[in-house]
Amino acid sequence: MGILNITPDSFYAGSRKQTEKDIHERIEAILNEGGGMIDIGGYSSRPDAAEVSPEEEMERLVFALKILNAHYPDVIISVDTFRAAIARRCVEEFGVAIINDIAGGELDKDMFQTVADLRVPYIMMHMRGTPQTMQQYTDYEHLIIDIRKYFADKVYQLELLGVNDIILDPGFGFSKTIDQNYRLMHYLKEFGIFGLPLLVGISRKAMIYRLLESTPSDSLNGTSVLNTLALMNGADILRVHDVKEAVEVVKIVSKYKNAQ
Repeated sequence: MGILNITPDSFYAGSRKQTEKDIHERIEAILNEGGGMIDIGGYSSRPDAAEVSPEEEMERLVFALKILNAHYPDVIISVDTFRAAIARRCVEEFGVAIINDIAGGELDKDMFQTVADLRVPYIMMHMRGTPQTMQQYTDYEHLIIDIRKYFADKVYQLELLGVNDIILDPGFGFSKTIDQNYRLMHYLKEFGIFGLPLLVGISRKAMIYRLLESTPSDSLNGTSVLNTLALMNGADILRVHDVKEAVEVVKIVSKYKNAQ
């Protein structure tokens, strides 16, 4: 899953695409490097990100979705939003295939019913609080057990509504310390108990560059290492900035797993 950020403040400056030319170039790069889908976001979810109004988020998304619909009609598009009304518009007006919700329905009580009505796959991420406050909520009794319970409760709610296409994202970097992120990676296989696809998004995040005393721009190598560990521990989808390198990781891990 290649990331297409149409925000001016995403944590990784190299991912910000706001002009028509930049958006075209980013889409072409994702597709040419082997990306299987494009995740488009108009609201930065980095820690302490500025609040964005629903109107501004939708305006940003429409700008990019019109380009995608006109020039890349066959591309699988995922929209990164926690707002049910925006999810509905993106699916009904622009044919978006997947909703990617960082809040797991916590920030919009209508999201679960909306996804059920739309009958599209739903990526449900674990996060506490909001993007502005999430790093205040890193106190867990038992990290892995608490996150598993979070998913168990919400999967049950979704299934009661008839939502069957659910993808789980444990939320690396969201309401978690660096140590908790690595613990989560170590026990990633624990989430296989749900029998649902698992998405991992660790691309150039603070768990890499703060550990290595580096920057997001210098975190490609660390990203590839963690993507490898994620695949070895049960990840099905990698959400990344660097598609070519992630595709290489997938090929190598696949070859290793299938070696006789």
